Parts: sequence; C-alpha cells; structure tokens
Amino acid sequence: MEKRKKVDKPGFKHFKPAFTENKDLVFGTRAIIEAIRAGKEVDKLLIQKGLTNELTTELINEATQAGVPIQKVPVEKLNKLTRKNHQGAVCYLSVIRYAPVAEVVSACFEKGVDPFLVILDRITDVRNFGAVARTADCAGVHALVIPDKGSAQIGSDAMKTSAGALNFLSVCREHNLKDTIRYLKDSGLKIIACTEKGEQNLYELDLKGPVAIIMGSEEDGISPEYLRLADFKGKIPMVGNIESLNISVAAGVAMYEVVRQKGL
Repeated sequence: MEKRKKVDKPGFKHFKPAFTENKDLVFGTRAIIEAIRAGKEVDKLLIQKGLTNELTTELINEATQAGVPIQKVPVEKLNKLTRKNHQGAVCYLSVIRYAPVAEVVSACFEKGVDPFLVILDRITDVRNFGAVARTADCAGVHALVIPDKGSAQIGSDAMKTSAGALNFLSVCREHNLKDTIRYLKDSGLKIIACTEKGEQNLYELDLKGPVAIIMGSEEDGISPEYLRLADFKGKIPMVGNIESLNISVAAGVAMYEVVRQKGL
C-alpha cells in the first residue's frame, strides 16, 4: 500500500503568532516621566544598561523620588517587551495603588479591630499571587505585604486571577521587609512564619489578636532573616506522599486557621 504524503493545511505552514503588546506596559523615557508625574502607580521600571543621557538621568531621579523599583537590564530584554522605539526605558503600570503598611495598621487600631496581615516573601508567580489575594479578601485579611523587588507583577493578569479581589484588598509594597516586620512587632502584631521548619503544627499556635503571617516561595521557603524575626514558626501537617503544598493552597490553610480561631 502506497504511503500517503502529509499535506499541510493552506495558510498554516509558516504561521507565526502575532506580537502583542502588554497593555500594562509604558515605553519611552518622556512617556514614563509623565506617567510618574501624573501619579500613575508604577510597578517596576526597566532601564537599559549603560544609558547615561540627560533624559534618562531625569527619569531615574523621578522614579527614585516616587519610590519606583528600578532595574538595569540588557537592551535585548527591552526589545522582547516591545518592538517600538522604547528609548531604553520600559515600565509596568500597576492596576492598584499601594498602601503604606503603617496606615493600614493605624486604621485597624483606630477602628478597634485586630490587624490581620499576610507577608509574601519571594512570591513571583502572578497566578499564585492572584489566588492568594482572592483568598485573603475572603478571609478578611487587611493587607498583603510584599517587597518592592522579587515579587509578582501586579498587572491585569494578577487582577484577573484574583477575581477582582485586588480592587478591595490593600497591598503594601515595602522597600525593606526586615524593617517592616520589626515595625509590625513593635506595633503589637504576632509574627507567624508558616514553614515546614516549625516545631509545632500551625493549629497548635495561638493566632488570635493582631497577627501577621509570613509565607515563602515553594522553591526557597521563607528567607532566613525573616524566620529569625518570627515570634512563632508553625508547619502545616503533611500525611501523604507529597511533602509540599502550592503556595496559594498553603496560604489559604494558614489564613483560614486564623479565621477559625477568631470565631468568625
């Protein structure tokens, strides 16, 4: 029997997906400067390595004054983000406005409620972040606390994954998480590290009252410097063959243990 030749469908043999711009992206030095001056919340600014012109210096100064995280990257990185004339500068806009952690804590105490915060250390996956935010809003968390570097981009994808929870949940972007944790301790919050290194089960800890739970990445866990600052370390008991949970699931377990203990 003669072997039939494979016939390509017309129009699909050399098909290449179209390049699509990220709608959270702003490029061009002057455009980014004006976005910052207009009060837009910038999630992250990427600047081409080696650029030293006057306009780039002005942009860096504006971003620094506004507290925008700046990252120097190769031009190839910027070219992958946009094919248009980016002039060596690209930024991601955030879909939310960040809240200072001190204001969140003060507002809670002024209302007579115990602050309930979740600190996310090195959670870079947007889908995981969005899922954590969704559960946090349902569990009555007052704010998520993240570092200004090494965290998921909070753009339209994060908003979608959170099912809109980021419209209602405060997010605090802090430059130094170590200082932030110390501030929370000084403000009367118990710092609970949810970690497999804990000697007690999470369910055995007293999670009532003002509390902040630290969650680390699935790959690296919680940074040692933050573990040392924790008042208590609690682990989620594992009885199966898999020894780890997805971060969004683990965070959900921890948050709802707080809900259970508060009797909400």
